[in-house]
Amino acid sequence: MTVTRLYWDDALTTYDFGPGHPMDPVRLRLTMELVRAFGLDALPEVRVLAAPAAGESTLRLVHDPGYITAVEAVAATGVPNPARGLGTEDNPAFAAIHAASALIAGQSVAGAEAVWAEGGHAVNFAGGLHHAMPGQASGFCVYNDAALAIARLLELGAERVVYIDVDVHHGDGVERVFWDDPRVLTISLHEHPRTLFPQTGWPEETGGAAGSAVNVALPAGTGDAGWLRAFHAIVPPLVAAFDPQVIVSQHGADTHVEDPLAHLAISLDAQRAVMSSVRDLAAAHTGDRWLALGGGGYAVVDVVPRSWSHLVALSAGHPIAPETETPEAWRAMVRALTRTTAPQRMTDGSTATWKDFESGYDPADRVDQAIIATRKAVFPHHGLLL
Repeated sequence: MTVTRLYWDDALTTYDFGPGHPMDPVRLRLTMELVRAFGLDALPEVRVLAAPAAGESTLRLVHDPGYITAVEAVAATGVPNPARGLGTEDNPAFAAIHAASALIAGQSVAGAEAVWAEGGHAVNFAGGLHHAMPGQASGFCVYNDAALAIARLLELGAERVVYIDVDVHHGDGVERVFWDDPRVLTISLHEHPRTLFPQTGWPEETGGAAGSAVNVALPAGTGDAGWLRAFHAIVPPLVAAFDPQVIVSQHGADTHVEDPLAHLAISLDAQRAVMSSVRDLAAAHTGDRWLALGGGGYAVVDVVPRSWSHLVALSAGHPIAPETETPEAWRAMVRALTRTTAPQRMTDGSTATWKDFESGYDPADRVDQAIIATRKAVFPHHGLLL
């Protein structure tokens, strides 16, 4: 039996930039309530855990001491520090900014420690804050829990870690931290930087350690078939070549067609398919060591809770059939908390199919152009044929 450790603490919802901010913490609460409504938390394979906040020595694995001090000062005084990205439109100041950010980081670091020591899976859907830089907040992210988890794995002795990021935005913070580290392969599948923040993640950005960074920049409007085709054309061969001991993955739900902040056209069903593929890659290549994180996602009722409940279910080995109806008790909670109507089923009705890239390349297709650009940039570094 593969154990899944689900990290949850009600205090994670205190990561709250205030009314009107896209990253509404109700998305976290509704996700955990949907997990409970399906009984996923009670499965024999699942352990629900709450880890302590990351302390300063842990935060320093990635973040500059002066930056940590700046976050603490903003928390204490409420005075913005825009030079550090704190108190800005993206990252407004709030009293719990340090405590809540450190708590999220603590869950991801604890998950990494458990997966390394004991094997199995860990999920922190409150995590995946992949834009935070060593010395600056960015893109709704204060402490980079994904990078901290990887840094802790390296500290514990891991020699090869693959980071897979399928958020609609480039995983720039994690890439920056491990740019020159050959022990970490970062793979980011995202909307093209021409049309979306943070305007980085071009295929030519391949890291300082001979192909240690992989970027798949997909055109705005890419749908399920193209997204899945790109994932399978790039990710599995690189994971096999790198032969990781652990996979850390970030599953931002903002690729969805209904997300208000981006321009891909992905369904919940395709998101679920990629989660399943990442799980299979961990089983095939890492001895089943997998840490899965959340990330972006701003359709906070219709998309995020369903997407990350699928993530928990797949991790636990009890996948929820797409046609399953959402529990009525959960739909009632959605109405009470948000005054909106909850989605009825755990699917968008998509078949989530794709045509394998190896079956033929269309030089006029923009997704195929993106795939070729990435393969040309990084495959030779890993001994792979184009």
